[in-house]
Amino acid sequence: MARTQRSGSRAQRRTRPAPVGGARPVRAAVAVALLAAVLTAPAAADADHGRRGGLTDLVNPFIGTRDDGNVFPGATVPFGMVQLSPDTGHTTGYDWDDSRIRGFSSVHLAGAGCGIGGDLPVMPTTGNITATDNADYASAFTHDEETASPGYYKVRLAGYGGITSELSATEHTGRHRYTFPSTRKANVLLNTGQALHKVTDSRIRILDERTVAASITGNGFCKKTEPYTVHTITRFDRPFASYGTWTGDEVTAGSDSSAGSGRRGGYVRFDTTGGDRDVEATTAISYVDPVGASRNLDAEGQGSFDMATAAARGAWEERLAQVRVRGGGEERRRTFYSALYRALLHPNTGQDVDGRYTGWDGEAHRAEGFTYYQNWSLWDSYRTQAQLLALLAPQELRDMALSLLTVDEQGGWLPKWGYGPVETNIMTGDPVTPFLTNAYRQGLLTGHEERTYRALVKNADGVPPVDSPYVGREGNREYLAQGFVPHLPKRAKRKPGDSDYHHGGSATLEYALADAALAGMARELGHGADAGRYATRAQNYRKVFDPSTGFFRPRDDKGAFTGPADPAQGKGFHEGTSWQYTWLVPQDLPGLVSLLGGRAATERRLDSFFAYDQLRSDPAGTARERWVSGAYDYYTADKYNPRNETDLHAPYTYLWTGKPWRTTEVVDAASTLFTDAPDGVTGNEDLGAMSSWLVLSSLGVYPVFPGTDVWGLSTPAFDRVDLALDRRWYPRGSFRISAPGAGDRRYVQSVSAGGRDLARTWIRTEDIRAGRDLSFRVGARPSRWGTDAGDAPPSGP
Repeated sequence: MARTQRSGSRAQRRTRPAPVGGARPVRAAVAVALLAAVLTAPAAADADHGRRGGLTDLVNPFIGTRDDGNVFPGATVPFGMVQLSPDTGHTTGYDWDDSRIRGFSSVHLAGAGCGIGGDLPVMPTTGNITATDNADYASAFTHDEETASPGYYKVRLAGYGGITSELSATEHTGRHRYTFPSTRKANVLLNTGQALHKVTDSRIRILDERTVAASITGNGFCKKTEPYTVHTITRFDRPFASYGTWTGDEVTAGSDSSAGSGRRGGYVRFDTTGGDRDVEATTAISYVDPVGASRNLDAEGQGSFDMATAAARGAWEERLAQVRVRGGGEERRRTFYSALYRALLHPNTGQDVDGRYTGWDGEAHRAEGFTYYQNWSLWDSYRTQAQLLALLAPQELRDMALSLLTVDEQGGWLPKWGYGPVETNIMTGDPVTPFLTNAYRQGLLTGHEERTYRALVKNADGVPPVDSPYVGREGNREYLAQGFVPHLPKRAKRKPGDSDYHHGGSATLEYALADAALAGMARELGHGADAGRYATRAQNYRKVFDPSTGFFRPRDDKGAFTGPADPAQGKGFHEGTSWQYTWLVPQDLPGLVSLLGGRAATERRLDSFFAYDQLRSDPAGTARERWVSGAYDYYTADKYNPRNETDLHAPYTYLWTGKPWRTTEVVDAASTLFTDAPDGVTGNEDLGAMSSWLVLSSLGVYPVFPGTDVWGLSTPAFDRVDLALDRRWYPRGSFRISAPGAGDRRYVQSVSAGGRDLARTWIRTEDIRAGRDLSFRVGARPSRWGTDAGDAPPSGP
């Protein structure tokens, strides 16, 4: 995705001085109930909030905050609605190389390629209010005075006499604690008119002497989208000494409201000269209405900041403890658990504590029998994260799948890339199909099989109406008639977002993969005719294979191959080249191998793609110097791009050429790109997709055919991994992967599953559910394990 420019004027603003006076009398009190999880959590043991050597100590939230990883370092809980984090002026929120903080806002996405969220940036200041643009009132900071851990963030702002800012979170609230210098003008600014997206309307209102309500309406994610609204309510732990609002440059002391377009916000002021210099606040949000925000505050807004921090840490400890590893060095464990942390950030709870959520029809609904989720980076997550969640968060993945079905039922179609309650139409192909068939094949949709199938058939066989905001399979008419999506780069877009016609080559490959995944589901459900039809369409990848070049190429609307014959050029392929998309045929790898000239020829092409000869002697150097190295270097390359999702699966293609050890060698080289440093993520994190690749590859089990239940095997990164699994879905409740000596010996000699020798290079989810633990015997050299043609993972629907 193209990176957008930073915004924010730095012109000095003129304001009216804000008087110090009594706060407005109470007008609308909010009843607050005690959150049991917070109240029962132990208080922080010390200034580092109870760091007791748990797995959260191995997590570094700053990984991915540099070089376009676009990760936020702030506070959140697993899959929480709120991500309270600092914004430094970067289009997606925070950048390690920035030196000024503009505020701490409530909503962020980890690793998206474009700006979204950033609603209600809150900023502590002192003195008179002399600026209303957050670029102007931003404060300097240094990393020496900044720290973060799961559920907690702390920084000392160098400006305004030095203000220590601490953040934590619950599922629906962000918790603030600001320690001011001694002053009669300790301010907290609540900016409703600026965010990481375009704000089209906002309003703020001082409700009483401790409470501020706000609503922010806006749109935009890479391109214009339908508008959506976030409602907030912020409750402080002490009365205001005074307050005011601003409209544009003009600050009005004593004003209790501001509403409309443009730059708007409000401030509240405290006197910290009496010895108590801490100010705590809780901001609850809702995508439904102010009542929802108020109820969220009632449910989760009580208890101290330290209690909330301890509860957040406990939630993360419980999640991370589902995976216990032995072996590997300190940095490898830190890198691994940090990746696992990022993989569990999204999608996000979309419903309020009362079960209400805003559907994609714009109306309020109540979730019955499931938790409603939102924020769908499906083009990324269907390849890796969906499968990881099936293992570690099956209940959540089930509810996520049901949430997507409600999008179809309430909004009219399945989404492609959804944010909040709106479709952005970002990216191309048909990612929702393998996402949902994965949930089905993992056994998570019992009782909803036919409901899911109906939605997928409608999506696979149709095109959304012209007046619908969805693009769906935009090129389906031509695809169904001719077997390919024509590449029409000059065709005008009919809807905001991306167009399948602008990436006809890759769209055809993505449609065919989705058809194969749906064919397998149809066959299992007894829809034989449909299964045959979709299986036939799964072979449409052949329609864009050009025998004259030996590579995939897009076709125009007349059927002629178009664009450069050079497969290193990216014309017709979304965020990639034909070299990188060559391997996106998991549904028929034997057929692809045949097209490429057989196992030996395919192996030679893979070796060239990975610069294998150089990789053997210098894996880390090859990964950094020969492979694609920039987050947005999509379109001129004949080498592997480990920094985007297009070819993440490519190393596992060696399982079909009879050289499984080369999968391990390439995966090991790619894993060196993940480090315990701000630039330690490969490209945009993409809401957990990239980190899920590392987690699964480190376990030694990888989803080689998205949308199915097949896992390819490679050498684990650790001597032993113990998975604690949800007994509702995995009756045994555990699964062990052992590979003694894997830290030094990287080549599989043999594998057993449940005590029985396993010659093949794959397992199914049923093996995990049945508790057939994997045991790898590893050595210093490659072996004959997995080299026969019949040892490769199954292809076909």
